[in-house]
Amino acid sequence: MDRRAFLKQSGGLLVSFSLPGTLLATSSNALAQSVSAVDAAGQTVTRASNAKGEVDAWLSIAPNSRVTVFSGKVDLGTGARTALAQMVAEELDVAFTQVDLVMGDTLLTLDQGQTAGSLTIQDGGGTLRRAAASARRALVSRAASQWEVEPATLTVRDGVIATADNTRRVGYGELLAGKPIQVALDPKVPLKDPARHALIGKSIQRVDIPGKVTGQFTFMQDFRVPGMLHARVIRPAGPGAKLVSVDEASVAQMAGVRVVRKQDFLAVLSPTEWGAIKAARALKVQWDDQPHFPEQAELYQYWRKLPVASVETPANKGDAAGALAAASKRVEATYEFPPNTHGSIGPACAVAEFQNGQCTIWSAAQSTHSLQSEIALTLGVDKAKVRLIYLDGAGCYGRNGHEDCSADAALVSQLAGAPVRVQWMRQDEHGWDPKSPPTVIDLKGGLDAQKRPVAWQSEFFAAAQKGSIAEFPLLATVTSGIRRPAYVTGNISKNADILYTLPNVSTKVNRVTDSAFRTAHLRSPGRLQNAFANEAFFDELAVAAGADPLQWRLDYLPDPRARAVLEDVARLSKWNARTARAIRRKGDPREVVRGRGLAFVRYDNDRTYVATVLELAVNRKTGHIRVTDIWCSHDCGQIINPDGTRNQIEGGIIQTVSRVLMEELHFDAHKVTSVDWSTYPILRFPDVPNIHISLIDRPEAPPWGAGEMAPATIPAAISNAVAAATGVRLRTVPFLPEKMLAAMKRQA
Repeated sequence: MDRRAFLKQSGGLLVSFSLPGTLLATSSNALAQSVSAVDAAGQTVTRASNAKGEVDAWLSIAPNSRVTVFSGKVDLGTGARTALAQMVAEELDVAFTQVDLVMGDTLLTLDQGQTAGSLTIQDGGGTLRRAAASARRALVSRAASQWEVEPATLTVRDGVIATADNTRRVGYGELLAGKPIQVALDPKVPLKDPARHALIGKSIQRVDIPGKVTGQFTFMQDFRVPGMLHARVIRPAGPGAKLVSVDEASVAQMAGVRVVRKQDFLAVLSPTEWGAIKAARALKVQWDDQPHFPEQAELYQYWRKLPVASVETPANKGDAAGALAAASKRVEATYEFPPNTHGSIGPACAVAEFQNGQCTIWSAAQSTHSLQSEIALTLGVDKAKVRLIYLDGAGCYGRNGHEDCSADAALVSQLAGAPVRVQWMRQDEHGWDPKSPPTVIDLKGGLDAQKRPVAWQSEFFAAAQKGSIAEFPLLATVTSGIRRPAYVTGNISKNADILYTLPNVSTKVNRVTDSAFRTAHLRSPGRLQNAFANEAFFDELAVAAGADPLQWRLDYLPDPRARAVLEDVARLSKWNARTARAIRRKGDPREVVRGRGLAFVRYDNDRTYVATVLELAVNRKTGHIRVTDIWCSHDCGQIINPDGTRNQIEGGIIQTVSRVLMEELHFDAHKVTSVDWSTYPILRFPDVPNIHISLIDRPEAPPWGAGEMAPATIPAAISNAVAAATGVRLRTVPFLPEKMLAAMKRQA
């Protein structure tokens, strides 16, 4: 087995290797700028063009017909590496095992935007797919021209072009003879007929799993470079603290230990990681610690009173206020969702080398290209002098500590003049990763005399901002004295408006400006909180009307694909509204009662459709809620890898059950206090529910995302199921036992 084959099979990366001093060097040709560099696996790779409109910017074909794909998107543990290779191999007509991916390397790949929003397959994969189809068409045409035959008479299999009688054959590599493909990427190139697909739609084994199972896979945390020092950043007492003094004498006797500082940014270095840990603990530091956070008990009152930066009206149909005033029955409710931490199992890590005015950072960040600008700003160098190389880290689904840790490593390396590895500790990850912002939603609804919904009025209090990383204040950037705009979390007003065709609807989103919570995207940002309120309140109206929540949804959703997932999940779960309340199961203790809840979402109201039914058990004595079974119908259009799609749906469901039932950020006036797994518990293996998934494959439709869609249905489904089981409505996440007991006591 050759080296690249080994790396591909194991998913591993070279743990330690020497890198040339020309990591950032490029060479040019007459067509477009070409780039040659050592990739993450230690191989020298050449990309023949940096023009997005050229196929050579996206893939290259070696003389042995191996295909190297250059993806600006990365694999965050989602299986994207496998699915993208499937898409390229399918359109090129090469074997899946012939495709290698370079991902998220800012020198070798073009910027395809952040790996976020479940857009990797839809957008990133779409570009690669069209590049592959354009390349295949061009290569077949060249062979046809050489043989003086019509292109339509030729076939391609495993990268070999052949005549109908098989008397003439040429491989892609032989045809190109080491030269670039030199063809434009046609945005309208015909893609392969789904009826002819050999790879798309098939559950090909993820290429990273074998190495992860056997321990051969090299994560970011395992990566090393020669001569590297280990560093720990000294965190302040809290976000509002300023560095007053540092007693370097307190670590002067520790062998090889160094201290670096730039304004409020402070770090210690050692030849060993344990040495850095001991030095961080021993260094005597004085902080001017100022209060920063509001009172936790008054979180939502604080959030409502924040300055409103802007107001959006996603929906304004009819006269909701007038219809509400005239309604025969009115229902009002407020829903609240707290800030969450990402809770990545592995704390963030990064390695950086600043040398000769240039910096290379090995990072697990999901947005290497946009992070490149922020790190350049932190270092005071041009963006072109910064290269980020993506290595797999702990999963994030939004910005956790990866970006901050990468900037930490870059700045420490610059200050120390040596290659540096920065490893966050658990208290760094929990205490300092950006949080999802709080959300408050007020809803009012009205029914007419026939118990039909006639009015829907909703008002959201959501974080303001646009969401670009240029506005995202990295810890190293801010503490080293560089001013950045306020905290940002973009696109979180999506799914505030409902798809139900009610006669009078008013939706208002107040974008509030906060300076206390350092926020960022966390899985299904905004959509999860907004769908929680809308879908739970829709059930409240259905209960007030004495209606079946499923039938009500079907009555007011004209979209056939929306209706299809609802009908499918009803079949899958054997939904029956009459038997969904106060369910008793054989063997349940007397104090346990069960219920079922339903929720629907079309993500962003323009992509993937999901309908979910779940069953849970409530212990009336302890207040403990356990989700036991979940049925999910999922329509994300064309499915690339069914097994990978299921992985994403299951993972998203499990994480969101944890967020809804258990996860709550704690803080005092100065700092976050949820800094370990005991103060921020997450769902454990014994409490993982049985998950049943029905995938609706639509090969003729565009492929949409699957990573963030199903989670948006879970909070409302849990709230609805609790109400079905107990008659008590929980509206403030997380649904902790004490909240359940208090709600039942109020009801009694």
